[in-house]
Amino acid sequence: MNRNKAIEIIERQKSCISDLRNSSRASQDFIKWKRDTEIALEKIFGEKSRNVSEFSDINFNPSVFSIPLKDDELLRAYNSGLKKSEAILASMLDEIRYYGTESEFDEFRIDAISIIERICLRFHSVARQLRSRHADRDTLTIEDEYDVQDLIHALLKMHFDDIRPEEWTPSNSGGSSRVDFLLKQEKIVIEIKKTRTSLKPAEIGAQLLVDIARYRQHPDCSLLFCFIYDPEGIIGNPIGFERDLENSGNDLKVRVIVGPKG
Repeated sequence: MNRNKAIEIIERQKSCISDLRNSSRASQDFIKWKRDTEIALEKIFGEKSRNVSEFSDINFNPSVFSIPLKDDELLRAYNSGLKKSEAILASMLDEIRYYGTESEFDEFRIDAISIIERICLRFHSVARQLRSRHADRDTLTIEDEYDVQDLIHALLKMHFDDIRPEEWTPSNSGGSSRVDFLLKQEKIVIEIKKTRTSLKPAEIGAQLLVDIARYRQHPDCSLLFCFIYDPEGIIGNPIGFERDLENSGNDLKVRVIVGPKG
């Protein structure tokens, strides 16, 4: 759900509180409002979010009461719960205005992933097109991994503003590992490899497994995107290669593309 829609819904539920003060916990208006608010917060923040839990924990009954219950005790507890609800909903509105919503970020990142996938899947066509220039002018020939990185960087520039090359990830042994590109806002790290006859597919896989373990510690990496450029078709089973690496991520999301295929 986008930011404006979420704000509109929470503001509507918050505005109902003033009318509910003239009601009671047993009234149909309160029961409907409470349920509608819980459902709205689940849709905005997710069923297991802190926001939903905080609202659900609001108590509209006296925590300490006499027997039999007095009307004024019930009324004070009910109004206290409404007052707390108003404060929590106001805080949630500030949270969305400052930080957006998790679902909004997920939608944003899904779009970013689609862009990166398109770049990788069409990379070989772009590289071939660059070989044929008007009047035989000089062009970029993809000979090694650095050439792949340079062209990928140029293509990313068409879609992303904050691209950070040569970031570094921490190492348990005290060393470090270079990240090809970090899209900081999207929290996506892009790792690029190029096959060659002297580098076996198993060696590339082993290198990437080491990288995946390192990237789990990177504070700005919630998704690792690996592109392996294989113009000679050295990787015999690219689909299997992709799946094996993607399944090795455990708590880190990993997306792998080998291209071209066939």
